[in-house]
Amino acid sequence: MKAVDHDMSPDALLVPLGILELNRGMQAIQQPMFIFGHSKETSDFIADGLELWWTERKTFHLGVKRLHIELDNGPEIASSRTQFMKRLVEFVDHHRIAVELAYLPPYHSKYNPIERCWGILERHWNGTLLHSVETALRWAGTMTWRTIHPLIREITTTYDRGVRLTKTAFHPIAERLTRSEILPKWCLTIQPV
Repeated sequence: MKAVDHDMSPDALLVPLGILELNRGMQAIQQPMFIFGHSKETSDFIADGLELWWTERKTFHLGVKRLHIELDNGPEIASSRTQFMKRLVEFVDHHRIAVELAYLPPYHSKYNPIERCWGILERHWNGTLLHSVETALRWAGTMTWRTIHPLIREITTTYDRGVRLTKTAFHPIAERLTRSEILPKWCLTIQPV
């Protein structure tokens, strides 16, 4: 019997996005959500994932007026990425909630709790034959993070890379970003208008 050890012609592409709610209130819930796309990891994919997460989960966070979001240093979500900042300003205005973005320093992913979730998922499906999208999504939903199963969602939108605004178009967006005086590249807040 012959086996192929590397499948270089996959039938589908799954791009992961992880969101881990760290509710530091009375209940101390840590609900992970894994969103899988079929296109590319872009600013729009990540913004759509955030929109999907908040639309589904905001009822669990009644009374919240500000979201504190800790991000890694991916190029798609940099504070200089015009399309990502545009999409976040739209998110803030649509949901009438302030968003504070705090970027982790380069090479410090070990401090990002969602990275630990990914590690558990990788160990969980290690050796499993993920022969279809349905199998991969179903299997991801069977892992546990601190006894909680992750919410699994799929985005089928096709995204284009390299979407960016001109300096003129970005100017009104940039004026909405209140950057930290000490760490302007790594910490900023967007308030609804």
